[in-house]
Amino acid sequence: MTIDPRFTEAFARLPDYLGSHVLVSITALALGLGISLPLAILSVRRPVLRGALLGVASVVQTIPGLALLALFYPLLLALSALSERVFDKGFSALGFLPSVLALALYSMLPVLRNTVAGLTAVDPRLRDAGRVIGMSPGRLLRDIELPLALPVIMAGIRTSAVWVIGTATLATPIGQESLGNYIFTGLQTQNWVFVVFGCVAAAVLALVVDQLLALIQFGIGRRHPLWIALGASGLLAVTLAALVPGLTRATSTYVVGAKTFTEQYVLASLIQQKLAASGLSASQRQGLGSNVLFDALAGSEIDVAVDYSGTLWANLMHRNDVKPRAEVLSELSRWLESTHGIRLLGGLGFENAYALAMTRQKAEALGIKSIADLARHAGQLSIAADYEFFARPEWAALQKAYGLTFRAQRQMQPEFMYKAVTGGEVDVISAYTSDGQIATLDLVVLDDPRHAIPPYDAILLLSPKRARDEKLIAALTPLIDVIPVAAMRAANARAAAGNTSAEEVARWLSEEIGKK
Repeated sequence: MTIDPRFTEAFARLPDYLGSHVLVSITALALGLGISLPLAILSVRRPVLRGALLGVASVVQTIPGLALLALFYPLLLALSALSERVFDKGFSALGFLPSVLALALYSMLPVLRNTVAGLTAVDPRLRDAGRVIGMSPGRLLRDIELPLALPVIMAGIRTSAVWVIGTATLATPIGQESLGNYIFTGLQTQNWVFVVFGCVAAAVLALVVDQLLALIQFGIGRRHPLWIALGASGLLAVTLAALVPGLTRATSTYVVGAKTFTEQYVLASLIQQKLAASGLSASQRQGLGSNVLFDALAGSEIDVAVDYSGTLWANLMHRNDVKPRAEVLSELSRWLESTHGIRLLGGLGFENAYALAMTRQKAEALGIKSIADLARHAGQLSIAADYEFFARPEWAALQKAYGLTFRAQRQMQPEFMYKAVTGGEVDVISAYTSDGQIATLDLVVLDDPRHAIPPYDAILLLSPKRARDEKLIAALTPLIDVIPVAAMRAANARAAAGNTSAEEVARWLSEEIGKK
């Protein structure tokens, strides 16, 4: 019986992902406890302060976890830039710090609420007895109130721990490695083994931590030191088992960034393999949001990444004019260098443009070959796109150029978007011209006769820190202008099949371009 290689790969990544997940969770929980416990104690006899604290913590809890994590990144980025100007030294706004701060906020409500509830539930007669024998307020709190309230407080800590561990899986898009990397990667590459593995690993970790904290809670309630010691030693053992493998691993010299879709995972793996072939150590930061990836590159928090000329032209340069490909790349190169210090090393040889696509059957039935044809039928049709598309300048340009108005608009993950159009749930989708599923699913890419969408060449970018790194440049130059769109489509199709890892697809792609 052979083991599915996806399980082998999942277990191989577990030490890194689990260690990072545990580190960020423990740090966030410790910070949250360090803030919320003193505030709760301070507010017990101050109703106004107590109401304000619980109100603010409750509001924070209503913010979706992913949104809260994402909000901290631009805030810290601005603070880092200010620190750079004032103190001539910035700090990393990517990954660990925003994740810790957001998760710490998320952890506070159960601890605040349970600490206040536990302390207010202490029998007033016990407080009066303590005062009669001359106890100071501090000693009364230490010797009577806190010991009696501790079981209730521990219940709040257990809830916080489970929330933090679960929410930490959402930290991947802001650059924090965690068990969420399995889930985000698996969703994009349709590797359901990864998705299930990540979910199960996070759930098991949360359950184990919860049960160990339950032992401590039980020991406190029964005043039994053995149970407290067992729970505490178990937590220490879990923490060390998760952290030690990562702490003993050598640090990579270069960091390769990747966005949140299949092609980026493949290209990041290809770049990492090229660097390894040149004797250079590299790691990946996967699943970064589009703007997060660019900001991380500009801040030299990642060293190399693939982006697309049209994305930068429309979203960062705020250009809506359409120029020949060579002119776009030339202007873009000068702008990146002058404004951000980023070096455009060159194009990879293929274009991954936004496009509108339909099933061949529906397009032929309606006589639609171009977006201009589509405009005449759009009022009776529905469209689905990824989360970014409807907010991007390209969509505004398409609406302006063709007067597109659809009956309905839906947003969804790209892998579900393709299933929706082939299943007839939507009529049109935003697609990528290098996506292998276009051919696999027999979709028709509609022509753009008015050139509303700019060229989208895949381009290799180096951070300001690595812009003149000769070893890096020498290792990556062989990738310039060697990947035809047909090869990239085939690679994307292989990765999207869900039974082949991005690393294996990257090796196949390297062999294919080596034949040219």
